[in-house]
Amino acid sequence: MPITARPRRARRLLAAAAGLLLVPALATGASAERGDERRAVETWPTPGSTAITVTGHGFGHGHGLSQYGALGAAGQGLTWQQIVGFYYPGTTWGRVGGKLRIWITADTGRDVQVVSERAIKVTSLARQRTWRLPAVGARKWRLVAQGSDTAVQWTRGGRWKTWRTVPGEAELSAADGVLTLVVPGARRDYRGTLQSVAPRGGKRITVNKVGMEAYLRGVVPQEVPALWEPDAVSAQSVAARTYAAFERRANKGERYDLCDTTQCQVYGGVDVEHPAATAAIKATRGQGVLYDGQPAFTQFSASNGGFSSAGSMPYLVAQPDPYDGLANPTYSTWTETLDDTMVEKQWPAIGDLTSIEVTARDGNGDWGGRITDMAFVGEKGIARVDGDTVRSAFGLSSDWFTFAVEPRQKGRARQ
Repeated sequence: MPITARPRRARRLLAAAAGLLLVPALATGASAERGDERRAVETWPTPGSTAITVTGHGFGHGHGLSQYGALGAAGQGLTWQQIVGFYYPGTTWGRVGGKLRIWITADTGRDVQVVSERAIKVTSLARQRTWRLPAVGARKWRLVAQGSDTAVQWTRGGRWKTWRTVPGEAELSAADGVLTLVVPGARRDYRGTLQSVAPRGGKRITVNKVGMEAYLRGVVPQEVPALWEPDAVSAQSVAARTYAAFERRANKGERYDLCDTTQCQVYGGVDVEHPAATAAIKATRGQGVLYDGQPAFTQFSASNGGFSSAGSMPYLVAQPDPYDGLANPTYSTWTETLDDTMVEKQWPAIGDLTSIEVTARDGNGDWGGRITDMAFVGEKGIARVDGDTVRSAFGLSSDWFTFAVEPRQKGRARQ
């Protein structure tokens, strides 16, 4: 994920109400049940109008590579191989390559539309037959569904005219390997081919089929600054390459392997390429990490705050990270301010907020680590949540945080 973007969840953003359970308010001193006795580890009373200061560590889920940690490690002289080995222990090195299919989510129209240039070709994916588009003075060409087939159309700037209809779905390619895609309100350059395909049960979408190394040129500068320490950028290249290969295998049989947003990996095509990032990618060409002989699920986030969190795979371990805070002034430790009315608006069924309770953490780092169970207690009910739900609800940087509560300043009216 890019260090300036909203954090990704383990695979998808959680809805604000995920994991939420509302129960009636309990009398003072009583305990709630969740299969077994629920113990309040930390409690912050919130009488009346209160300001709530949230102090936390990290940005994102904290699994696998920390981008700021990689930067700190490179600054200490670690090579990209050592950085990758630290963040994905138990993996082995292996070759990763091939083609990828990327869903271009910004192309929300019903066609695949490109700027006309010399030597554009169209290929029927059903028949594997290719035609060179003629010189008809076209300004743009497009592929548009015509039933299960594809109409190939051109325009000089007025009405679209059909050149021919090709069997099944289709793709466009150019002699120089780069096509200019026309999306709503913009034009973007992409290497490889542009396909008009339909996911199962869905409408046609635009998919960029591109080689792994060319794909990375449009990913790595979006995920970390290209002018960071070269070994940090190279470590990101290995993580991104392996992640893409993992997703390709996981989505085998689908019409695309990854999307181009933070839900997958951010991909911007040719327009975002940077010479320094390209050099870092070339330094790691074809290198990935494997587990049991297959590409590993190399999750990464901007910052783990000094302690990585355990993920869904054996190599996504919880461990202290001595590098994350070395060059990380923004996310190593952060502070946000809420108030009681924001909590009450988010979970209105609790009524007036009377206290905040943290009942369980993962046990790693300051305050006992990331919050795995907590509650907002009100006069009418209790909202039981986890740290990631709170993170999503209030736009916090991570699920590793603690609270401080004090009376709201006089003169601030309740909303």
